[in-house]
Amino acid sequence: MSTAFESPTLRLTTGQYRIIVGHCYDGLPDEACGLLAGPMIGARPTGVVSEVYPCRNADASARSYTVDGRDYLRATRDAESRGHEIVGVWHSHTHTDAYPSSTDVRQAVDPAWLYLLVSLRDGSPVLRSFRIQEETVAEVPVGLVG
Repeated sequence: MSTAFESPTLRLTTGQYRIIVGHCYDGLPDEACGLLAGPMIGARPTGVVSEVYPCRNADASARSYTVDGRDYLRATRDAESRGHEIVGVWHSHTHTDAYPSSTDVRQAVDPAWLYLLVSLRDGSPVLRSFRIQEETVAEVPVGLVG
């Protein structure tokens, strides 16, 4: 019997990791954000990330983020043209741990999505992934491939 949080490892290529972390640093002093695309089985991400889409933070804030609507539409259309779907979102925490804040939990839009956080608080970026379902947070392992 599966649990609500069963999820495969989130798999990023080294290139995707660099794009995500670079976009987070480029967004300073504000939080940066972007979308993850990949294949789904039923209504669940497989963990494979086929594309990463850096997006504008419509909030232009160091404490919150909203993916720009035009960027969301562009990413969705591109993912669908590849036979994939948006499977998650990433954003940076500029001064706190790579763990979902109460605002992140409250604003989690899709219980199937993977939520990737990048903390820039310390000297090196810290990247962690989570599932957020019904305001419950569970960590998902992240693996770098290629």
